[in-house]
Amino acid sequence: MNDMRILERDVETNEVKIAAKNVQVFYGDNHAIKDVNVDIEDKTVTAFIGPSGCGKSTFLRCINRMNDTIDVCRVQGDILIDGEDIYDPKVDPVQLRAKVGMVFQKPNPFPKSIYDNVAYGPRIHGLSKNKGDLDDIVEKSLRRAAIWDEVKDRLNAPGTGLSGGQQQRLCIARAVATEPEVLLMDEPCSALDPIATAQVEELIDELRTNYSVVIVTHSMQQAARVSQKTAFFHLGNLVEYGETGQIFTNPVDPRTESYITGRIG
Repeated sequence: MNDMRILERDVETNEVKIAAKNVQVFYGDNHAIKDVNVDIEDKTVTAFIGPSGCGKSTFLRCINRMNDTIDVCRVQGDILIDGEDIYDPKVDPVQLRAKVGMVFQKPNPFPKSIYDNVAYGPRIHGLSKNKGDLDDIVEKSLRRAAIWDEVKDRLNAPGTGLSGGQQQRLCIARAVATEPEVLLMDEPCSALDPIATAQVEELIDELRTNYSVVIVTHSMQQAARVSQKTAFFHLGNLVEYGETGQIFTNPVDPRTESYITGRIG
């Protein structure tokens, strides 16, 4: 009986996928992120919540070095994925971004066919040996993004011709086509209608069986629906991090409670 209880506990506790230690981010003289320490688990949806401008998207973009593209931005501290420092000079940011997929706020399909949108990453990273391989990757990715049945008869049509919700699922298919291990989503539903939002939320729940998913959301209801862990950011600080249910029903920090009850934000 004791063995069974231990086994159940082990199943619930996923391994740490991303470990951030003393992370600071500066935009010029502006100290945007201050001393963030957090362990993000594998096979889990982690939501970053907090008021606009609190640093949640800035921190998200540290996880795939997207901030490297901003001249005035400096990142200090350590971010490890599977124990490896992603800011080590030996790490190629292009290869890192194949491992850490990203989906943005506004659906941004390439001005190419549906097929070529998904095939783009596998082609540039050399993940397919021939057309048959590529066809398999495209189908598998579109199935993972729960859009295959809607587009399988028009793979050569432009991705930009899809509805907003379909475009966002196409972007998710494009992100998973390089077989990433982490999927970052920066307010992926904010440009979508309620039906498309529900479809993407359902998809996020399915994706966590294969990935560590980190989602920035301005919607506390969405965080409560899709995530197992929640991090609350305020004025560049990670104020509180824990099980989503606990953060929403019994937060430790009064700032978290003020945000959740609508007194700040």
